[in-house]
Amino acid sequence: MTNTNKNPNTNIDRETLRELADAGNETALDRLADLADAAGDLGELSELLDEGSMHAGLLLTRHAVATGDLRELQRISDAGYDEAGNELDRLLKAPTDRHRD
Repeated sequence: MTNTNKNPNTNIDRETLRELADAGNETALDRLADLADAAGDLGELSELLDEGSMHAGLLLTRHAVATGDLRELQRISDAGYDEAGNELDRLLKAPTDRHRD
């Protein structure tokens, strides 16, 4: 019997992903980061970054750039995601638009 489902088990539960991630599976860690990002859970993303997920660092960096959160970019960079430092430098070097009333 042939399995015609080309995407088997796409509904993997978080517990299984967590077990795989704890065992060192980086793809599972990345999947957890995607789920946290989809849920808007920046706290979980931060925890995943602390566990070594560079994908979580990427997602956190995107959020921090979008909101202009320089402190968060520094924290992400300090946690090991170098691109956050590059984005921080870019934002710091960008010309400012000063308005005086």
